[in-house]
Amino acid sequence: MESAEIRRRWLRFFEERGHTVVPSASLIADDPTLLLVPAGMVPFKPYFLGEVKPPFKRATSVQKCVRTPDIEEVGKTTRHGTFFQMCGNFSFGDYFKEGAIRYAWDMLTSSVEDGGYGLEPDKLWITVYLDDDEAETIWREKIGVPAERIQRLGKKDNFWSMGVPGPCGPCSEINYDRGPEFGAEGGPAVNDERYVEIWNLVFMQYERGAGDGKEDFPILGDLPAQNIDTGLGLERLAMILQGVQNMYETDTLRVVIDKATELTGVQYGAAHGSDVSLRVVADHMRTSVMLIGDGVTPGNEGRGYVLRRIMRRAIRNMRLLGAPGPVVGELVDTVISTMGRQYPELETDRKRIETVALGEEASFNQTLKAGTAILETAVGDTRSAGSTVLSGDKAFQLHDTYGFPFDLTLEMAAEQGVSVDEDGFRRLMKEQRDRAKADARAKKTGHTDVTAYREVADRSGTTDFTGYASTLGEASVVGLLVDGVPAPAATEGDEVEVILDRTPFYAEGGGQLADHGRIRFDSGAVVEVRDVQQPVKGLTVHKGSVLVGEVVLGAAAHAQVDADRRRAVSRAHSATHLTHQALRDALGPTAAQAGSENAPGRFRFDFGSPTAIPGSVLTDVEQKINEVLARELDVTAEILTMDEARKQGAIAMFGEKYGDAVRVVSIGDYSKELCGGTHVANTAQLGLVKLLGESSIGAGVRRVEALVGVDAYKFLAREHTVVSQLTELVKGRPEELPEKIAGMLGKLKEAEKEIDRFRAEKVLQAAAGLAAQAEDLAGTALVTARVPDGTSADDLRKLVLDVRARLAAAGGDRPAVVAVFSVVNGRPLTVIATNEAARGRGIKAGALVRTAAKTLGGGGGGKDDVAQGGGTDPSAVDRAVAAVRDEVGRA
Repeated sequence: MESAEIRRRWLRFFEERGHTVVPSASLIADDPTLLLVPAGMVPFKPYFLGEVKPPFKRATSVQKCVRTPDIEEVGKTTRHGTFFQMCGNFSFGDYFKEGAIRYAWDMLTSSVEDGGYGLEPDKLWITVYLDDDEAETIWREKIGVPAERIQRLGKKDNFWSMGVPGPCGPCSEINYDRGPEFGAEGGPAVNDERYVEIWNLVFMQYERGAGDGKEDFPILGDLPAQNIDTGLGLERLAMILQGVQNMYETDTLRVVIDKATELTGVQYGAAHGSDVSLRVVADHMRTSVMLIGDGVTPGNEGRGYVLRRIMRRAIRNMRLLGAPGPVVGELVDTVISTMGRQYPELETDRKRIETVALGEEASFNQTLKAGTAILETAVGDTRSAGSTVLSGDKAFQLHDTYGFPFDLTLEMAAEQGVSVDEDGFRRLMKEQRDRAKADARAKKTGHTDVTAYREVADRSGTTDFTGYASTLGEASVVGLLVDGVPAPAATEGDEVEVILDRTPFYAEGGGQLADHGRIRFDSGAVVEVRDVQQPVKGLTVHKGSVLVGEVVLGAAAHAQVDADRRRAVSRAHSATHLTHQALRDALGPTAAQAGSENAPGRFRFDFGSPTAIPGSVLTDVEQKINEVLARELDVTAEILTMDEARKQGAIAMFGEKYGDAVRVVSIGDYSKELCGGTHVANTAQLGLVKLLGESSIGAGVRRVEALVGVDAYKFLAREHTVVSQLTELVKGRPEELPEKIAGMLGKLKEAEKEIDRFRAEKVLQAAAGLAAQAEDLAGTALVTARVPDGTSADDLRKLVLDVRARLAAAGGDRPAVVAVFSVVNGRPLTVIATNEAARGRGIKAGALVRTAAKTLGGGGGGKDDVAQGGGTDPSAVDRAVAAVRDEVGRA
């Protein structure tokens, strides 16, 4: 039974029994405590915790899950995998133990004809919690399982909780006996390799208190409503129903293994080492496709790093297996073809998934090329010195200078019998992070020792921010630094840092630039404030210069923010929130904020996206933003607990640290975000938002830049002037500009095509001469040639096919091979073709191209009759020609 059919049967079985079918949630967890969804019940967690009232009494799902704690064990064992599907049925105060048990038994043992999975009842063993007499009685008396096939296990194995105070309860697991070839008898209590768990039934009936580990916590009492949470591992059931020995041989993974063997020539089952690599490739490529499909892009942090790590492990294992060139494209295609039957959105999103995956492969190949050579030299030097431990500084250099992943350094070093000084590496990494933090603090502190700021905070407390309500405020000077040194007074011309007990000045943070303004004193002294920072949490430091008079510690101060600038910055910040929401509406939740800067009259907003955003989408986003402005929505802020904010759907930046109380800024019913910045009171105050465009600022991250208010109006006025000038030049109306300019560009392209035609004709004129120069090599007509540099791949292909056709006309059924080479932009290129007679002798174009491309320092492939490849070493063309000759001669 195929995996897709297992999934269909599960959902149909429970839907027919009154369960609402809930589609799988994204692998990107909607929970700030999780990187990725690791279990089938995660999307239902708010219902079980009582945070949200469930909209149904019964539900069922097949949830995509990813777990990576044991990534190094993938492929080495038969049960470790990173991606899996968890089939679940859930009851919220409806049926309980007997209902869950009966559903499970009927689903597993009903015949295939009746919609079940058709498992033999006497192959099933049951475990229950030590003192769960109720469950044991149901299994024995209501279902009819013999007492000798029911075993009681302790809290570690058969009791469930979320690891925090809340609902918990005993479990009952269903295990399948795979037979004596998998080990000794005795049930799951003795041998979990033979008696493999396939379904876990969790009976949520108690409330637990605080405690550590899986066993050390008190049971506080019964829950007011009893719930059911069950999970069946689809891959484990597939392993049983498909009669294979491990999950890697099930249908959705075996096809990937088969593709990997096709690409490498290494057969599965030939050797343990290669089998491990093939399993790693199959598991990791499937996981990569599923993660990319849900919007994860490769990166150096969070879930992006998880994806990058597993993709690079897969690519490297393909290289260890002997793959000569790019492989990700074909592996991704295989995964999408098989998993698309269960998740059609993979087919719909195929192009984006392939683009992200191919981009990561290209990036990693460059990293490998530089890093592998350096690592091998370092390992050689280590051995020469009589050591078996690679130094931490060498591992750090590989990581820091060449982007070589540390886990890859560990693996590759271990393969050569060398360990790595992990403590030394991690010490250097910490020092680097500390330096980066110090650099980031430099702007905040002006390189001043933070001790001075800490002393002020300890003595006078933190600064009370009054700027949400007013841009004016009375205060006292509680700290004063001149040229970075604490001082009792400052005079005209001094560069100062003034610390007040309260301030309306906003310190730079959350993407919003600092306020500017002036601080005046009763003595007549004035400080021009050009920057505001918080070098110590909660302590606001005003940086500037004394324009006139003398400032003394303890003096009364009158703080005044530049109100016009503040309003311009606030407009930009509110516009950023609107842009964030509009992008999420257009692109989905993967368009999450990755950074921003809110300046007077303009802003930039960074967000996740693997590809460029089409102009039409950006236009729609801009229109939506301005439509919201016209709705004149009020902008409000309130202080909530983090749980309250999450329940209200407030957007938080993943990875940010928030306290128990958070400030939530709402723009009508359109946007709701956690934010500490300043904003307009109503969207009408923004006036106009103009998106200038978007661009890439890194792998999987795009940046939108925009203007707000008067700045947006000025930009549009300038654009109007440019349009007027163009209409004058082309003698047409503004609406005719696209057509007229397109016409001009079209004529230019036609001229370029004509030049290309002349170039192609010149190349093809050589076909007759090349065919006439064919040599006889062991009975095969062989033509090899290097044509002028700059000849395109298309022209090479045309030439090769023309020469092959001429050889056929002249020589009938004689075997023929045509191999032509060129260098384009400094990179060698080859196209090779064979006729049917040559292929009958085992001479295939794809194999010849791989031989040539390997010599050229690259890769390639294609069909048996015609194939194309390339490389990086143009000086190797003659050697590649010789390699093709040798292979043809041996056929």
